[in-house]
Amino acid sequence: MHFLDQAKIFIKSGDGGPGAVSFRREKYIEYGGPDGGNGGKGGDIVFEAVAGLNTLIDFRYTQHFKAKRGAPGAGRDRTGAGGPDLVIQVPVGTQILADDEERSLLADLTKAGERIHFLRGGDGGRGNASYKSSTNRAPRQHGPGWPGEEMWVWLRLKLLADAGLVGLPNAGKSTFINAVTNAQAKVGAYAFTTLRPQLGVVSHKGHEFVIADIPGLIAGAAEGAGVGDRFLGHIERCRVLLHLVDANDEDVATSYRIVRDELEAYGADLIDKPVIVALNKIDTLDDELIAALSAELAEASGHPVMALSGASGAGIEPVLDKLLEAVGEPGPGADPDEEEGDGGDWSPI
Repeated sequence: MHFLDQAKIFIKSGDGGPGAVSFRREKYIEYGGPDGGNGGKGGDIVFEAVAGLNTLIDFRYTQHFKAKRGAPGAGRDRTGAGGPDLVIQVPVGTQILADDEERSLLADLTKAGERIHFLRGGDGGRGNASYKSSTNRAPRQHGPGWPGEEMWVWLRLKLLADAGLVGLPNAGKSTFINAVTNAQAKVGAYAFTTLRPQLGVVSHKGHEFVIADIPGLIAGAAEGAGVGDRFLGHIERCRVLLHLVDANDEDVATSYRIVRDELEAYGADLIDKPVIVALNKIDTLDDELIAALSAELAEASGHPVMALSGASGAGIEPVLDKLLEAVGEPGPGADPDEEEGDGGDWSPI
């Protein structure tokens, strides 16, 4: 499945049904009078966050969503049926943005099962029975029904992960996430092997948490260089960042500062998130060099440095202990029923 984290769609709620023009005509009834019923209300546009989705790929092929209109009124004072609501299912973590220059935030769906009635359907028109008065005994006018609301909106997905992996290209992030989860991310000896975010679930000491691997950052990423700037939004909701630095880099301190500068330039308080600094690929070095590089990196970062190897598995357990300690309680996208051990499978009905 292709990863798509933003899409532009057109949405329109249903129009109200027209009112009816009708007169009661029955045998032996001398004074029938008007009996046209009102039209039904149009359907609403509803957004629902559902579990099991992690991409907006469906909205690449379907961009127009229109709810059905209300049914027209009928004789014998019968009101038309209301149009059914159109429920648009989106992944948990989807933001709904206005189609303006500022991309104003209109809604943010952060919990599974959360619903928002986004656009209200139009009210039904009045039937001629409602126009009857002492001076207008046989009205023939009726209401056509109120139009629904319509607009273009942007959908932007920010993945809900407890921990996020950051680092330069080829820092070993994909190898690490493959070692601790079943993500099966692509690994290659060239820059930008990871072109889209990867999610994986870590099971450690009886607990589970979600970790996200985003494409590597380079200098100038916050201004659009490389591919990582587009996906930085996916770690905005992370509780902790794991910053991996390649032990084979010429200057590990410079490698660390490049990524930190890009996080600061991006904003969204990424620079203020708790961070765990790790020196990766230590399987290629001896103990003396590992200690020297760790000390250099600790001085540059101001944090204790953990040494690990995603390829060999060395040092991974202590890192997972630190991540689990930092993650703490379940994230904002967790389903409270699942935490209580409900055990029921999700169903759209």
